[in-house]
Amino acid sequence: MSSESSKKRKPKVIRTDGVPAEGKRGKGDTDQDARYYSEESEVDLRDPIKDYELYRETCQELQRLMAEIQELKSRGIKENASEIDERRVQSCVHFMTLKKLNRLAHIRLKKGRDQTHEAKQKVDAYHLQLQNLLYEVMHLQKEITKCLEFKSKHEEIELVSLEEFYKEAPPEISRPAITLSEPHQQTLARLDWELEQRKRLAEKYKECLTSKEKILKEIEVKKEYLSSLQPRLNSIMQASLPVQEYLFMPFDQAHKQYETARHLPPPLYVLFVQASAYGQACDKKLVVAIEGSVEEAKALYKPPEDSQDDESDSDAEEEQTTKRRRPTLGVQLDDKRKEMLKRHPLSVTLDLKCKDENVLHLTFHYLMNLNVMTVKAKVTTAMEMTTAISAGDLLSPDSLLNCLYPGDHGRKTPNPANQFQFDKVGILTLSDYVTELGHPYVWVQKLGGLHFPKDQPQHTVAADNSLSASHMELTVKLLRSRLQSRLALHKQFASLEHGVVPVSSECQQLFPTKIVSRLVKWTAIPYEDYAELPYTKDVIEAGLAEDTHLYYMALIERGTAKLQAAVVLNPGYSTLPPVFSLCLNWKGERNSSNDDNIRAMESEVNVYYKELWGPKPGYQLLTNQLQRLCMVLDVYLETEPHDPSVEGPKEFPQEKMCLRLVRGPLRLKPFKFNYPQGFFSHR
Repeated sequence: MSSESSKKRKPKVIRTDGVPAEGKRGKGDTDQDARYYSEESEVDLRDPIKDYELYRETCQELQRLMAEIQELKSRGIKENASEIDERRVQSCVHFMTLKKLNRLAHIRLKKGRDQTHEAKQKVDAYHLQLQNLLYEVMHLQKEITKCLEFKSKHEEIELVSLEEFYKEAPPEISRPAITLSEPHQQTLARLDWELEQRKRLAEKYKECLTSKEKILKEIEVKKEYLSSLQPRLNSIMQASLPVQEYLFMPFDQAHKQYETARHLPPPLYVLFVQASAYGQACDKKLVVAIEGSVEEAKALYKPPEDSQDDESDSDAEEEQTTKRRRPTLGVQLDDKRKEMLKRHPLSVTLDLKCKDENVLHLTFHYLMNLNVMTVKAKVTTAMEMTTAISAGDLLSPDSLLNCLYPGDHGRKTPNPANQFQFDKVGILTLSDYVTELGHPYVWVQKLGGLHFPKDQPQHTVAADNSLSASHMELTVKLLRSRLQSRLALHKQFASLEHGVVPVSSECQQLFPTKIVSRLVKWTAIPYEDYAELPYTKDVIEAGLAEDTHLYYMALIERGTAKLQAAVVLNPGYSTLPPVFSLCLNWKGERNSSNDDNIRAMESEVNVYYKELWGPKPGYQLLTNQLQRLCMVLDVYLETEPHDPSVEGPKEFPQEKMCLRLVRGPLRLKPFKFNYPQGFFSHR
């Protein structure tokens, strides 16, 4: 039934206000149909808001019709079929309305896009015209700038001022009546006057050249006379050499040295002058000399030659350079480091002689790019010394001069500006190169007159003679004292390694005649082993043990008792005393942390060391301390009470005379030896 009703349906067209209903178009009404039924023209006549309201009403009507159709179908009554068909027809008419509204919306969208495109084209055309105008303006500005910046050749000539021109120039050239009013004529007149002046100066220049040639001829004549005089002076100097040797006045040798000293850099020159002056005035055993290549030193200060030869040979070298490979980044850094650490070809040597003919050789170098001085040390002994294994670091060049002044280790550069130079070439610290270059101690810089203030860093530091002179005497004394103390320690270590504690006759009164405890072992140990010992922590925490110090281990025995002594030897020995840490292995392990008497034994050698200095300069301090350790170990063992549970005689019979065996709540033993009575008492 629904299909038959749909076949009988006639199409309906929604007519709006002002628009005639659609119908069949005849052939004669083509223009009229195009006018009334063209949807593109209809869009202009219709209101979009009203179409939107029509769309909403149509959608609502469709929803209503669909709801009614669904309700009629749900009843299931056959008489409702005609009503359903009628509502379907109405729904189709509404769908036709929606399709037309859709077409109108698409036409409006197309027209909006076309209008937007036309507006964009107009804007682009206007923008293109603007760019063309701006380009023309820029071109005109460039042309104006070129015209304003144009310079004539006469502008390069420095002309005299106008006042001087009108004052000195003749009237036929200056023509003030014309030139004052016309700038162009004025410039031409000034150029004419400049030409006249230059002609006069050219003539004067020729006259000066002729007079110069005459003077040069006179100079040549005098040079010939002086050159003929030089051999005669040399013969006179050769003839005076025996007289100089006889009178101990080597003028010729000193003259040659001073001629060489002219090529020294300023810091080395200051060191040479001040050391020579101090040696002549106060220290006859101080020998100063200059070593190195004078020719290389002269080449450093030669002006660069003309590059014409290089340009002439450039064609021949191009073929060779093309064949060579470019250096890698690592090779370039190595070259830069070598250039950064380059030393001056000349060096100054100081030889410090002692009374026993032992010599300390010091070689001072100057690092030109870092502006610091370094020193290398070497010791020459008058007699062959016995080789002591524990004395290996005493005369080592790397540790001989450590801490000559407190805190001066010579590992870091004293110049703060060097760190920025190191960062550029990848050098972490100068300590990696001190073996080759020498140690840059602070006292070395002061001997060269260099001072690098940290509060106010300066770009250039000049060598100061007064600074070098103020430190010369004290430094020389410290160097000679350091050499003598190390040589004395070297001899002592040779005896200690054989179990003999050498005690001088002047120091015999400090000890009793009989000491049973004896030194069994004396060896050198590294800092790491010293730090691992449990009874040395207090010394390390107190800052008395650093990696620049020397460390040794002594073993003293008596019967079953073994006393281990860890010794810290300061580089400034004997001004700064050694520090002992003790550990006694007898009936258990005893040290300062669990035995007050062990702490008292440490005090005897560490606190009361001034009693053991002996005759000046006190180089016997270390051996006297070891001898006192043997003495106090005897007192410690002999004053121990006898264990009644052990049968037999006492292991350590009392041989020392003591006024009182123990005292006080700590039960301290009498470790102080009284001379000449020969008994022991408490402090």
